[in-house]
Amino acid sequence: MANTTAQRTQTRLEDFIHRARKGTAITLEITLKKHIITERVHPEQTQDMKSEIDRYLMLGDFTFRAEAEEQTVSKVYMLGSMEESREFANVNRNIANERLKMDYKRLHESGITFEEKFF
Repeated sequence: MANTTAQRTQTRLEDFIHRARKGTAITLEITLKKHIITERVHPEQTQDMKSEIDRYLMLGDFTFRAEAEEQTVSKVYMLGSMEESREFANVNRNIANERLKMDYKRLHESGITFEEKFF
């Protein structure tokens, strides 16, 4: 049997935090976006509901650069409905930003350099 070594791709923020704590110089660029998706509802679930519901995802794309590699990790910070009130949308945005702040703190503490952005 041939001996093969599978290279593990780093797909979590924690993977890069761990590398930075071990001394690897890592820089980061963050892109935040609101991605609209349409959720299809089975017609037999309820008669009062539409067959499709527009929702949004508040996503963070984290592009890490370490040594000669570049990799992007995406993370969802909030799921909401396009039909929610402005007040509820503001609450969701605040929650997403607080979750971002928690990740930013871990990234800064590990020595990764980046510019903070918020939704």
